[in-house]
Amino acid sequence: MQHIGKALSNFVKDSKIEKGLEQHKALGLWPDVVGKKIAENTEAKSVESGVVLICVKNPVWRQELQLQKDQIIKKLNKALLKKIIKDIRFV
Repeated sequence: MQHIGKALSNFVKDSKIEKGLEQHKALGLWPDVVGKKIAENTEAKSVESGVVLICVKNPVWRQELQLQKDQIIKKLNKALLKKIIKDIRFV
């Protein structure tokens, strides 16, 4: 008999949903990666095909985050331990 953790790990790999699960981790990591102030003014909504959708409270924050986008992508990928995130859309 196989341990449940090992069975789940094998299932995730076999079903090819591993990439989607890894991308989804970026949503949970968002507040830690960007810090308290940015997290208070944004909300990570979804990730699809390596693109994170972030809702921003106002246009000023959206512009500021657009300027920091490359740095944030690098931080997210570092936290994920893989290059998973390709872009961020601020809306």
